[in-house]
Amino acid sequence: MRTLKSKPGSKLNSSPRTVAWGKRLMLRLPVSRDRAEWITLRRANWAYLRPAEPTPKPGFDPCGSRAFGRFLAGATTDRTRRFLVCSRETGKIIGQISFSDISRGCFQSCFVGYWVGRAYAGQGYMTEALSLAVQYAFSQLRLHRVEANIAPRNLASRVVAARCGFRLEGRARRLLHLAGHWRDHERWAITVDG
Repeated sequence: MRTLKSKPGSKLNSSPRTVAWGKRLMLRLPVSRDRAEWITLRRANWAYLRPAEPTPKPGFDPCGSRAFGRFLAGATTDRTRRFLVCSRETGKIIGQISFSDISRGCFQSCFVGYWVGRAYAGQGYMTEALSLAVQYAFSQLRLHRVEANIAPRNLASRVVAARCGFRLEGRARRLLHLAGHWRDHERWAITVDG
């Protein structure tokens, strides 16, 4: 994982909550004061994100304060890590990466999920962010494998995974409940040793 120095005039967050720095982005753990910005980004992008998001429980707002509270509570647990994807230049939140089901012992693996606001899609931001997150998983969490489950119709996410070195391992039928339906997903994975 590379650490880059801040450019003159940049608002680079040098907080210990920042875990990785890239060329244009940084990954950092969320804090309570991120609530309003995260909610605003999620709400503004919900129509764009909804097809790839788990079906929320009745009465639960996946873009609301309780959703942010769950995100924040899962930031650093034995089984999860949650990161904000932020601009190095402005500090602005542009997306999120989450590791879930971190398994130790003979597995040393996890699942990764990610999203970026529509205005930032197709510009290489998520490729950079996912690469940084995978480096973190291997070097800091000491994991052996990171897996992403991607809906076959989610071409953008499939391209990001492939660019980051993930390989397609197969298809899982009716794996996740998204947008009101059980959906097939492709299983993509990367291991520390290639």
